[in-house]
Amino acid sequence: MYFPYFRGRQYELLALKELAKNKLISKSIMPIIEPVKNTSTFITTIQEFEKADLPYSIVLNPAVGEMKDIQQIMQLCNLSGKLIVPSLIIKKDIPKCLRLLESQNIVRNEILAVLDNINYLDIYINEFNELSPRFTLSFDERQIRRSVKQGKVLFEDRFEKQQKNADYPEEEFFSDDHLYFQEEGYSGFGDYSIIGNEYTEGGFAPFAVAIHIVYLTDDNSLRIRHFISDSNDDISDVAGKFYEAVLKLATWHRNRPKQHTTEGLNILLNHYENHTYPGLPTLKKLSIMHHLELIGKFLDKRL
Repeated sequence: MYFPYFRGRQYELLALKELAKNKLISKSIMPIIEPVKNTSTFITTIQEFEKADLPYSIVLNPAVGEMKDIQQIMQLCNLSGKLIVPSLIIKKDIPKCLRLLESQNIVRNEILAVLDNINYLDIYINEFNELSPRFTLSFDERQIRRSVKQGKVLFEDRFEKQQKNADYPEEEFFSDDHLYFQEEGYSGFGDYSIIGNEYTEGGFAPFAVAIHIVYLTDDNSLRIRHFISDSNDDISDVAGKFYEAVLKLATWHRNRPKQHTTEGLNILLNHYENHTYPGLPTLKKLSIMHHLELIGKFLDKRL
């Protein structure tokens, strides 16, 4: 199973919502959303996943963003939803969080734990020494592997974030976790998709526009192509920069296997054909949609 982790920014939620609404996301994928703002899109995204009978997970104790009240998040999410898996980031507030969940008749082996900091391993061991979480997302570290008894999920940041868009290489290795997680003793694998772990509020006008597209190679490992604009000396004409980047994408895609095409990629290519500019948040949304649909096809053995 694949566990993509999102911080609940608008474009991430819209990507998930559209995938669920159009039945383009596999049931072998459980998106994890760490909510950062109380928005209508957050609620409607959850509703689309419930409507489509798809699994999903909500972080109840976010580490970033504006939503810090676990009780508010529990009320918003309606934990009685049959498909929701409550997630907790392992940190100092875990004992309090677990007590609140238990007051709602949610036991420890029903939750998903995010153990992304080895300094909190002792808290994890103390709280789950008798009853393990349903899943535990963690880095591939020896101490953690020894302590997590079941439901281990390999969780790594596979996106090599650059300071400037112009600094991305044309292509690089992305991941082969989807090929080897089972033989390495994991129940699943997870990452931050094509966004990366870094969290920042807001955005800024870029000097260069980059389109990040993952693809499967002949040996089924994942590589990522970075299609970068050329006129990168100033922040003017972002739409023109987008067209320079999407032209490179369209040229590359002509020789790709057609079964690897996704709805997100098709929409990007339509913008190229129609000379339209969707805006940078939509560009990120479409790249996420492509990544998740492609992984879903692979896990469902449709590629």
